[in-house]
Amino acid sequence: MKRTLFLFTVLVIPALALAQDRGKVEVVKDPRIDTLITRRLSLRVNSPTASSSNGYRVQIFSGSARNEAYSVQAKFQTKYPGVRTYIIYNEPNFKVRAGDFRTRLEAEKLKQELKSTFNGLFIIAEKINIPKPETGND
Repeated sequence: MKRTLFLFTVLVIPALALAQDRGKVEVVKDPRIDTLITRRLSLRVNSPTASSSNGYRVQIFSGSARNEAYSVQAKFQTKYPGVRTYIIYNEPNFKVRAGDFRTRLEAEKLKQELKSTFNGLFIIAEKINIPKPETGND
């Protein structure tokens, strides 16, 4: 008796569960959701930091002293005020990287200029902020 009940439970009940008809799903959403999605997309397009791409930066410093990293950054900024710099902290080191270059060749040019001033230069491939196109008043 127990064996028959066990077989019935194992074989028949799952078959009945699978024999159900497929249902129809209706999604009801608030129309304001589409408005919010459109607004978010427009904010991303107009945001200056939203424009990023793969590119290159020149690493000009790597060390564990925070003060030295900021000093190197300031020294670089006085010579190249138009080039953005970034300080990255990966425990235990601070790294100073310069530039937002789309091609490795552009980064290589800066690296060659900096050889006499900074030691241990590297070109790093990473996400960069796309520079805004220069608009000339011709």
